[in-house]
Amino acid sequence: MKVLSIQSWVSHGHAGNAAAVFPLQRLGVEVVAVHTVLFSNHTGYGSWRGRILDASLVREIVQGLDERGALADTDALLTGYLGDAAIGEAILQARARLAEARPGALWCCDPVIGDDGRGVFVRPGIPEFLRDRCVPAADILTPNQFELEWLTATEARTRDRMLAAVRALTARGPRIVLVTSLAVEDTPDNAIDVVAADAARAVRVRLPRLPIVGRGTGDAIAALFLAHVLAGRDLAEAASRAASALHGVLRATVAAGREEMALIAAQDQLASPDPLFPAEPLA
Repeated sequence: MKVLSIQSWVSHGHAGNAAAVFPLQRLGVEVVAVHTVLFSNHTGYGSWRGRILDASLVREIVQGLDERGALADTDALLTGYLGDAAIGEAILQARARLAEARPGALWCCDPVIGDDGRGVFVRPGIPEFLRDRCVPAADILTPNQFELEWLTATEARTRDRMLAAVRALTARGPRIVLVTSLAVEDTPDNAIDVVAADAARAVRVRLPRLPIVGRGTGDAIAALFLAHVLAGRDLAEAASRAASALHGVLRATVAAGREEMALIAAQDQLASPDPLFPAEPLA
């Protein structure tokens, strides 16, 4: 298996490609990484250094990969934080190149827009670009609860409304939607839910809530879920393994008293999560 991952890069901690590449590799996936930004750290800290890379550079690198024949055996494109709407256009062009070189290759799009408590934290124009251009073209979409609501203009704080919002997204193009973190009316205060849905069904993985601020967690679970889908696992198993693996890493992170995910120290959880939280049917 091989994935082209076009995402941000941070030198300190794990976010974007720094959160996605190693989990993919640990699961046996070859990764071709293209960075969209070079930052010192996750922007959630409130201050950072570095810069957003020019969209033309992203296009040039992807073109070079295509010229080397590196896209012909690539199974999927994984994308996340854009940094700039112009980079979104470069990603759409990369998607077109990949589709031509490898028909049937998947696009897993993490529509990074914002989060509860922070609101929208990306540049103007990016949320609309994701909604209007990326959602219809993606095969797998991995929003958090805030992004699910923004993309569908729907309050998704009950189970029924959440499922309706997910169905609204799958009706627009994606074959699979993974809601990476949410809480609805029947979610206990000490738990957090992950929901995966396709045209036929929806499943939920319920996890114990941990006392940690998640930085790069959405990037990591999107990568893990994509790896399991590419490995041929069904919706329920892919969701169960991805969510359980991330929970195992975060549990180890809390135990170590760290702020950033203990991806390397807890890498065995990526391949063999323990415990494995089951996915239960929702619809």
